[in-house]
Amino acid sequence: MLEIGKATQHDAEALMHLYHNHLTSQPPTEEQNIVIWRDKIARFEQNPMYYLLVGKHDGFVVSSVTLVVVENLTRNNRPYAIIENVVTHADYRGKGYASALMRRASAIAEKMGCYKIMLLTGSKEESTLGFYDNCGFDRTVKTGYARYFSGLAKNI
Repeated sequence: MLEIGKATQHDAEALMHLYHNHLTSQPPTEEQNIVIWRDKIARFEQNPMYYLLVGKHDGFVVSSVTLVVVENLTRNNRPYAIIENVVTHADYRGKGYASALMRRASAIAEKMGCYKIMLLTGSKEESTLGFYDNCGFDRTVKTGYARYFSGLAKNI
């Protein structure tokens, strides 16, 4: 049984390891990074437009999806949503956990009045692209671009 909810500060270490093991992020240097992650997750918890969703199996974080709702001035002022960081632990893939998180994210976006959800993936794997197709996303309706920045954030 998968338990789905918004991540809390207590999930910081589990998320660090989930992301590290399955993405190209920096390996955690434990205590210092855990404090930073807990603080950031606490801010996410307080933000009604930010949903860091986790799926837990037997109390263990096995999957994650981030949904951010963005206010908008077009489409009758209806917001839109962005999904990022769709990650499932390798031992739990193929069990429908990420699909369940994507359904929850879609339900939240719909409840908040969003007119669309967008996501980008860097994967070219047909299994990943097929997963998003099966979640109701259409890869043919938009062209996605990404621009990356290096270095630390600057105060503006």
